[in-house]
Amino acid sequence: MRQETLHLELNTDYAARIREIAHEVGAVIEGDFVLASGLKSKRYFEGKKITLWPEGAHLVGEAFLEMLADTDIDAIGGLATGAYPIVTAVSLTSERKGKPIPSFVVREVVKTHGTERRIEGHIKEGWRVAIVDDVITAGGSTFKALNAAEAMQCQVVKVMAIVDRHEGGSDRIKKAGYDFSAIMSFKSTD
Repeated sequence: MRQETLHLELNTDYAARIREIAHEVGAVIEGDFVLASGLKSKRYFEGKKITLWPEGAHLVGEAFLEMLADTDIDAIGGLATGAYPIVTAVSLTSERKGKPIPSFVVREVVKTHGTERRIEGHIKEGWRVAIVDDVITAGGSTFKALNAAEAMQCQVVKVMAIVDRHEGGSDRIKKAGYDFSAIMSFKSTD
């Protein structure tokens, strides 16, 4: 029988606890699902169950900062809505550590009122940025955020996810020349 299991890609205590929390709060769900990519899956990962849980948010902030340790960035962002709690967690954790990293969120659709911005938050032309997502499947959502940041003449120096489903998205990101890392991944085992 073929079964997917959640594996650690980041070998830290933070990552190990995030995996435990994923199971404790019901972030890994079995059933029949159609993913945002259009692919079908027997397993769904609901990242917001982790990032909207107090300990989960804290640990995701710590884990992503750890993954950014050797990377000089000016801001961190991603596509709404999955990126909201992630970038907030990273920004809060970075402030607490005395090295604040501002954050931004890319709208799926440009709003037609107010400032009519595609990107909300803190980003400036020429900044070095990291892009985050809760789950990478085909990479479509991540590329929307990458393209929006690059349209502002920013350099994307790191791309990170809580979970890599290993269904082509991370390969596309790497082939496009981006440095990609994930905290965990789904891998099939027999």
